[in-house]
Amino acid sequence: DVDALEPLDAASREMLREQVQRALAGLSERERQVLELRFGLVDGKDHTLEEVSRYFNVTRERIRQIEAKALRKLRHPTRSRHLRDYLG
Repeated sequence: DVDALEPLDAASREMLREQVQRALAGLSERERQVLELRFGLVDGKDHTLEEVSRYFNVTRERIRQIEAKALRKLRHPTRSRHLRDYLG
């Protein structure tokens, strides 16, 4: 029954959303906001470096640096273990 999978998919998506929010909570406010904008976690639309740099009134390079630092933090084993089940 195809319909039987829908609640399971919805539950999995909600669990993933909660795990992503938990992982992002360990970042600074600015790092979290940069990733949320860059990857469309708030409005569903990925934003360019240019768009995010205008939002924060900094250079694209500075946004790239903040994004890279935040992603490095998220890749650390103590922070990424919660997301590993979803990554493959």
